[in-house]
Amino acid sequence: MLSKKQARAFFLGGTVVTFLVFIGLTVYSLSEAQDQTNYENLTEQVVRGKNLWDKNNCMGCHTLLGEGGYYAPELTKVIDRRGKGYIKAVLMSPVPWAPNGRKMVAYGFTPEEAEDLISFFDWIDDIDLNGFETVISPLAKDKN
Repeated sequence: MLSKKQARAFFLGGTVVTFLVFIGLTVYSLSEAQDQTNYENLTEQVVRGKNLWDKNNCMGCHTLLGEGGYYAPELTKVIDRRGKGYIKAVLMSPVPWAPNGRKMVAYGFTPEEAEDLISFFDWIDDIDLNGFETVISPLAKDKN
């Protein structure tokens, strides 16, 4: 059994070691070599697409990088799954689009706005996901 003095030394030593490990891992994860944000490819078109995404509350229905609503399909890697032409046609559609009973509002984006959103999706698709694929709901698979 440890004496009070030994227990205190053990506690303080363990606290210091844990703190130093935490600081070291924080510095390591924030280093340039660990940057997985794809920040270097950020363009004005991507920013405009992100602003359209936010302005139209797309995240209220869609999921992107695992965040958002689960009513509509996950849009991470959507360009790989559907292609730019398909996405542009859906975004520019003048009538509500309703695949499998799920109705998407007809935003009627202009060609430029559709290209901005596609650039945003393309930029998101290039983010390093550390080998993890985004989870696509079974309802959205092959139907988005």
